[in-house]
Amino acid sequence: MSGHSTYEPKSGFERWLDERLPILRWSADHMMSFPTPKNLNYWWTFGAILAMCLGVQIVTGIILAMHYVPHESLAFNSVERIMRDVNYGWLIRYLHANGASMFFIAVYIHMFRGLYYGSYKAPREVLWILGCIIFFLMIATAFMGYVLPWGQMSFHGAVVITNLIGSLPIIGKPVTTWLWGGFAVGGATLNRFFSLHYLLPFMIAGVVGLHIWALHVPGNNNPTGVNVKSKEDTVPFHPYYTVKDGFAMSVFLIMFAVFVFYFPNVLGHADNYVPANPLVTPAHIVPEWYLLPFYAILRAVPDKLIGVLLMFGAIAALFILPWLDTSRVRSMRYRPTAKLYFMIFVLACIVLGFCGAHPPDQQVINGFATFQLLDSDLNTWVWLSRIGTLYYFAFFFFILPLLGLTETPLPTPESISEPVLSNSANAPAGAAASPEKRG
Repeated sequence: MSGHSTYEPKSGFERWLDERLPILRWSADHMMSFPTPKNLNYWWTFGAILAMCLGVQIVTGIILAMHYVPHESLAFNSVERIMRDVNYGWLIRYLHANGASMFFIAVYIHMFRGLYYGSYKAPREVLWILGCIIFFLMIATAFMGYVLPWGQMSFHGAVVITNLIGSLPIIGKPVTTWLWGGFAVGGATLNRFFSLHYLLPFMIAGVVGLHIWALHVPGNNNPTGVNVKSKEDTVPFHPYYTVKDGFAMSVFLIMFAVFVFYFPNVLGHADNYVPANPLVTPAHIVPEWYLLPFYAILRAVPDKLIGVLLMFGAIAALFILPWLDTSRVRSMRYRPTAKLYFMIFVLACIVLGFCGAHPPDQQVINGFATFQLLDSDLNTWVWLSRIGTLYYFAFFFFILPLLGLTETPLPTPESISEPVLSNSANAPAGAAASPEKRG
């Protein structure tokens, strides 16, 4: 995609290094002069934002690991010591805790953008699958990190999730026993989770490297979904997109700072500021907000095993998405029916998040949440979870495959340099591309 290298060493040192380790040439070709579609909008800046979030999590995590004690009797107090006695420990911890939420905000926007613009379609299937692997590793890392403060929600959340894994046939019991390091969640579990939580971010960084490599082979997708036809369709990555990414990261950092300095605990749970007690179970055990949609899918069915399979299936569906969507047009900008179903899909994911945040025995009456003593399967949140779950899977396995066969897309431009759809009335009659040129 990048073509022949145009890098020219400008000093003796650069020539010496280029002959032995052409890292400056690689940087110039793949980060500076890399040809990038000239119509990328701000939705494409979240890749750089995610790289920034990963860097923040790794740096703050290393510092926190210097002071954290992964022992069931000392973990909670070591976190409090970080907050009170370590120089700027409160800032490092709030950056790390809220950074996880910022990471997931950015990754969900990044994924929804990919869904809308068809960035998973050929020849970018491997790029999409690597992104799904990163997402799965993020979930595992976040769950293990949530356990480390060893508060009430941390401990009992670990009990619930590890027991759910134990319900899986064949592999469930051995995996659960290995995670526990004994017969129940305890000190050995905490030590294992700390080790894995420290290791997985570096694995994520490695997969991110592969993700960027896979991106640079076919090049960026773009809002039109039309392949790059000539050099007129592209601009060098620097300075055009380095400036754009830098501005977007600055705006994102302002939002990040607002949470860190003004609302550092708003995304957490009050019960996690109480030391873990195996004899006292919280009234409602919930994961962090970014895992609530999957938690709602888990509780949508009364059978434990089916719920677990659906929860993991919700992630597995993302991996096979490139082969489920049968449309030859990438961007939903030119697929009005698909765009409508996509908006409903986003709404369903948000509804699932709300459902996961409420107890299954909580009934909504006239806008107020009240608890009922009747069959919990009949309450509003459970039924909303079931409807949302049904639509989630229907979107991937029925709607997208059928739409590709039945939907008539709007005309797409011949190249990304041509007028966008809103100005297509002024374009020549031959501006509509044939189906072979759309994808």
